[in-house]
Amino acid sequence: MGAPAPKQFLDLNGRSILQCSVAAFDAHPSINHIVVVLAPEMVASGKELIGATSRTCASVAGGARRQDSVAAGMRALPADVDVVLIHDAARPFADAALIDRVLAGVAEAGAAVPGTRVRDTVKRVPAGGDRIAATVPREDLWLAQTPQGFRRQILEAAMARANDGVGATDDGMVVEMAGHPVKIIQGDERNVKITTPEDLAAARVATSPGPRVGTGYDLHRLAPGRLLVLAGVVIPFDKGPDGHSDGDVVCHALIDAMLGAAGAGDIGRHFPNNDPAWKDAAGLDLLARAVAIVSAAGWSVSNADITVILERPKLAPHIHEICLRLAATLGVSADRVSVKGKTNEGVDAVGRGEAIASHAVAMLTPAAGKAR
Repeated sequence: MGAPAPKQFLDLNGRSILQCSVAAFDAHPSINHIVVVLAPEMVASGKELIGATSRTCASVAGGARRQDSVAAGMRALPADVDVVLIHDAARPFADAALIDRVLAGVAEAGAAVPGTRVRDTVKRVPAGGDRIAATVPREDLWLAQTPQGFRRQILEAAMARANDGVGATDDGMVVEMAGHPVKIIQGDERNVKITTPEDLAAARVATSPGPRVGTGYDLHRLAPGRLLVLAGVVIPFDKGPDGHSDGDVVCHALIDAMLGAAGAGDIGRHFPNNDPAWKDAAGLDLLARAVAIVSAAGWSVSNADITVILERPKLAPHIHEICLRLAATLGVSADRVSVKGKTNEGVDAVGRGEAIASHAVAMLTPAAGKAR
């Protein structure tokens, strides 16, 4: 990997690869105990490296070879554990369905290895060379994965018989060499092993939370003597929104869209209209507070689209300034904010000029370093 730490401890959107791998087993109803085999110098920090688990979880020191580490892990299991699953910490995408299939394979055959069929043509090239020596038939070739599952007594007996000079590349190989049949079960193409920087980059993309979209709506009656304010821009008119705050429908609708996308409630929860603190509060100030709320939840605003429905006055002369003020408050470039003015064609209270309404859509993306 060329990384400053072992790959199992590299970050995968907020958790280490190891923690993601452990979590799949910790959440499975058939798993009773977890043992994590670590380098000897890391055992003292095992709890911190593994993180919190709901199952009993121990950490032990590994050995020189894979089978030595597996043996150390099995020694840490209670005596009544009769089925053992062995999983590579660098495979963070094992899911419950795969674990179920492995357990079913163990119940049927005593030993089961998940795998996927080889799809590409396979060429044999001598080590150190660059000439193809042969094309290998692929019809009977599988790529082995983990977790690999075994009846405990089968695996222990196989390991006792293993030649000291043999370094098995997986646990199924140890059982195969002991002469016990191993069942192949269908693996999962997504259950990749993180081996290269490219693998890690792809894994981060795969596990990164996608964008979230929220919608918002606000409506206020228009009353004489009130200022008509949209995103802090005062628009000359003889009436304005009647409300506890300044009645800025653009900001209020956008706040609800943002909070909704972040799963953080709505404007009434954070800025209730019966709280004196928000009496005559400026819409842009409330919007800035909403930005801080969604940021604390791990999100940033990507773009916003707002439609204002108002019979008169015309908003076109003010749209550019409204967009600039919104963009500055959201912390985005002006081209990521769109504001449109529409009439209601004389229909209902808005169409009669008695009210103003606004619809908003906001897209949030995971904030850098805060993805959830």
